[in-house]
Amino acid sequence: MKKIAFMAFMAFSNAVMAQTWIWYPGDMDIWTGNRINNLRTEDGGFFPVFWRTDGHCQTVEFSKTVELAEAEEVEIAAEGRYSVKIDKRYQFGMPGKVGIPKGKHTIKIAVNNIVSPPAIWVNGPTIKSDDTWTVSDYATAERSDTWLGIDGKPMFDRIDRRPSGYRLPVTAVAPAKKETHGREIFVDFARESMGYLMLNGVKGNGHVNVFYGESPDEAHNKRRAYLRDKIVFTADSITDMMTMTVTHRTADRDYRLPHSRAMRYALIECTGNVSLSGVTLMSEMKDLGKKYRGSFTCNDTLINRIWDVSAYTLHLTDREVMIEGIKRDRWMWSGDAIQSYLMNYYVFMDAPVVRRTIWALRGKDPVKQHINTILDYTFYWFNSVYDYYMYTGDREFVQRIYPRMQSLMHFVEGRLDSRGMVQGKKEDWVFIDWSPEKMPKGGQLSFEQIVYLRSLEAMSLCAGVAGNKSDSTEYHKRAEKLKAQLIPMFWNDSRKAFIHNVEKGIQNNYVTKYANMFAVLHDLVDEKRKNNILNNVLTNDSIMPITTPYMRFYELESLCALGKHTHVLKEMRGYWGGMLSEGATSFWETYDPKEKYPQRLAMYGHPYGKSLCHAWGASPVYLLGKYYLGIKPTKPGYEAWEAAPCLGDLKWMRGDVPAPNGNIHIEMTRQMITIYAEGCGGGTLSFKSRTRPKSSYGTPVHEGDGQYRLKIEPGKKMTVKYKEMK
Repeated sequence: MKKIAFMAFMAFSNAVMAQTWIWYPGDMDIWTGNRINNLRTEDGGFFPVFWRTDGHCQTVEFSKTVELAEAEEVEIAAEGRYSVKIDKRYQFGMPGKVGIPKGKHTIKIAVNNIVSPPAIWVNGPTIKSDDTWTVSDYATAERSDTWLGIDGKPMFDRIDRRPSGYRLPVTAVAPAKKETHGREIFVDFARESMGYLMLNGVKGNGHVNVFYGESPDEAHNKRRAYLRDKIVFTADSITDMMTMTVTHRTADRDYRLPHSRAMRYALIECTGNVSLSGVTLMSEMKDLGKKYRGSFTCNDTLINRIWDVSAYTLHLTDREVMIEGIKRDRWMWSGDAIQSYLMNYYVFMDAPVVRRTIWALRGKDPVKQHINTILDYTFYWFNSVYDYYMYTGDREFVQRIYPRMQSLMHFVEGRLDSRGMVQGKKEDWVFIDWSPEKMPKGGQLSFEQIVYLRSLEAMSLCAGVAGNKSDSTEYHKRAEKLKAQLIPMFWNDSRKAFIHNVEKGIQNNYVTKYANMFAVLHDLVDEKRKNNILNNVLTNDSIMPITTPYMRFYELESLCALGKHTHVLKEMRGYWGGMLSEGATSFWETYDPKEKYPQRLAMYGHPYGKSLCHAWGASPVYLLGKYYLGIKPTKPGYEAWEAAPCLGDLKWMRGDVPAPNGNIHIEMTRQMITIYAEGCGGGTLSFKSRTRPKSSYGTPVHEGDGQYRLKIEPGKKMTVKYKEMK
């Protein structure tokens, strides 16, 4: 491994060697994902996920062989009931401290816990719980696991920081506006938020009903507000009527409601003689620092606002794991998650949450169904591992997750047709996108083959990282075989585009954007066909439009890849700017300017079913970072990287893109580019100029058609003067 890649790996891996709680690999991620997935409610009722969920190992053995120059005493704690065995002898009870004699000894600690993952803390002068311990579920032995924070340090580095108790920090926020009408209090917290309402100065007995809203209409609609709470106060008890949990009441005091809710507005209704002095929001958000690592600023204040609100939207959904939306759909969805990861790499570089979500989505063996039951989402999961490695250089994670990649791919392989292509089975949800027209889903879908092809390519790369050369070669062969079938089977010369599907060997004449834009993004077609796709599909108004930010993510990315930067900026101003003009403080699940208020709040048959804070709505942070600042890794972990900045119709821009060990800063006007990178390998600057540019160091290489390339040295600022192409 080259030096810089090793640095990137160390940033995520080496700190694990410090003192920390440890557990069986993936278990805390799966358990946390299950806990978060099962917080969803609707109309006051619990709304569980509808796919199979896997659990943690209930009994785990932790072991380590040590050789001591001197005897030492070690402190032991565990999450669960546990036994301690030194060599072959059990220690009495569940000892908090154990003496280890001088010499060579094997320590074994078996922990049982049906509620949360078994975990241990061991602390002695030389013997400490870290990732050098072996863990076993009595079927498979692996190296122990832990969690790192985004600073690369263990999150559970103290005996009193138990993993099962991990929760996001809360901060008190006063209402921006407060209105009192009789026994009701209506509050506005100024922007979309998530957290716990604190009822201040509760006195007397009676019911407190709370109606939350992402809009004023929703909060005022007591019958249909999507999220509601009901608390009963008596002289000696407090009852949460949603879970029927009763706690003892000792005195009149502030009371924090037990459920974290999405809201901007809340209506609090008091009955009986209960009264409140006020309401506070205990905002629950991950601490990502006072300033995001990524940034973007330009001469267009609307684009700046779009970047800021996109980053805030993503921050709200970057929680213990990456979730889709904070109100209705508080679940992990693989298709949504891969977009969140990509946005995250350009704003936070929060690698730990990506790892946790990938583990949690995958679950355990044996595989019984596609991830989230959706065919496409399984393929997005494979591709998310590939992306993670490219942006972080974290080889260890790929090596750990690879066996579960293998078993998931074996499941996929068992469902291929005679051509080696994927087709949806009766029990599969073939999703692709929410669309205004009903799309055919039978036979072989061109879109599904392309995302499957990318999965095979991801398998080949990850097998190589995991040291499995035979798998790497085999998956590469399968990818090449599938790739060779795509154009003959799906390209239609008369439509000059990929058709949507082939059923019973017959091409459907129906054309959608999905396969065509993915073919552009994954460089599966030559320049002539790319131009065909641009003119006949992506900018063709007769083709079914894409209406969700979910697929607009890829639509706008493919347009950027085809050089249509000015067009994409106009789309951003219209679509995301349109939401801002409607008062959005976070970006929505979908937006149609033709819909009127309050009808535009409705979705899935519910008058307030649309999410007004949805992770896939934050895509501008990714587009502006990758295609305008123009920065992307070309080798894992930014061992090598490229900057191809493009202003579109902007006059100037500047920003930062986070790498694992530093930031890449770039500024561009219509005459000058300045770029500086820290903690990265060498980069390449690619740009166009009418005349030969002048650089502060290096020799510009002319590649034809006004295109120039310059090598950027690590840690050395470069300034380039150029003349804009007309």
